[in-house]
Amino acid sequence: MIVWINGAFGAGKSSTARELIDLIPNSTLYDPELIGGALPMLLPPDRLSGTGDYQDLRIWRRLVVDAAAALLAEVGGVLVVPMTVLRQEYRDEIFGGLASRRIAVRHVVLTPEETILRARIAGREEYPGDPAASARVREWALGHIAPYRAALDGWLAADAYAVDNGSLTPEATAKVIADAVRTGEAGSCGIVQTPEPTGETLAAGVLLFDDQDRVLLVDPTYKPGWEFPGGVVERGEAPARAAVREVAEETGLELAAVPKLLVVDWEPPKPPAYGGLRLLFDGGRLTGAQADRVLLPGSELRGWRFATEAEAAHMLPPVRYERLRWALRARERGTVLNLEAGVPVG
Repeated sequence: MIVWINGAFGAGKSSTARELIDLIPNSTLYDPELIGGALPMLLPPDRLSGTGDYQDLRIWRRLVVDAAAALLAEVGGVLVVPMTVLRQEYRDEIFGGLASRRIAVRHVVLTPEETILRARIAGREEYPGDPAASARVREWALGHIAPYRAALDGWLAADAYAVDNGSLTPEATAKVIADAVRTGEAGSCGIVQTPEPTGETLAAGVLLFDDQDRVLLVDPTYKPGWEFPGGVVERGEAPARAAVREVAEETGLELAAVPKLLVVDWEPPKPPAYGGLRLLFDGGRLTGAQADRVLLPGSELRGWRFATEAEAAHMLPPVRYERLRWALRARERGTVLNLEAGVPVG
């Protein structure tokens, strides 16, 4: 299990985390900031140029998950993670990756009043003996108060267990969190994701269209980029039936007929991903009433929209867009296309 302590820079996350590991049995402090500090030694300089925040680098988000899984495998118990995450899509990607490894997350946010927060930031001296460096850190922290407030007023307050630690010491704050974790008041994060594959997989997606022939795309919480409704075919399950099941689970729509196959695409392995076969089916055109009934599971999908082919090119990762592009050509021609890595063969 992970207890993730979120909040503004200067809210007291690190000091609280150090106290919390004394209150939760068999717990270990895990600071993802160390991964951010290591990235300049791991990545070529051109991959870092123009990046003001290492959280914007997907490799940081992936390494945070991988390191947490490795650390739990080594020490077991509970990881206490003091880390500010203000962008919902980053939270979704990290927590979704942890969920795929069956690692439960208890999400807590510290919420001192802004006047108290500003006073704490003003009193911080990150680099004793280097006033200029400490001033830069304070300025950076002050500049992130507005994004923190926006996140707290939006998704963050609804997602995390809030602790107002404005008048609390780090010890008292840690006790509040420990009690909330023990009683279940700070419950597990709602993101649920199937375990990561250990070999090649077979996945089935469905293209659903509106009356303008725009295609329905969904926005997963657990990975970057938009996607088609669909998912991994379970053992012993027919791919087309799996596609129908996934559409119902992800959108609430029950398809009246088994969809027609459009493309078979072999996705080559690109470590750490294993690749496998990807099938796209034609689910037909939705009526306006059907589109109005789309209901997404908040734990897996955060949004949906109909998109033109040109719009999809900016929404889908390249490999998925190529799959869509050829599926639309197959639909126009009334045929089935065989692809390898998004390129027709045969």
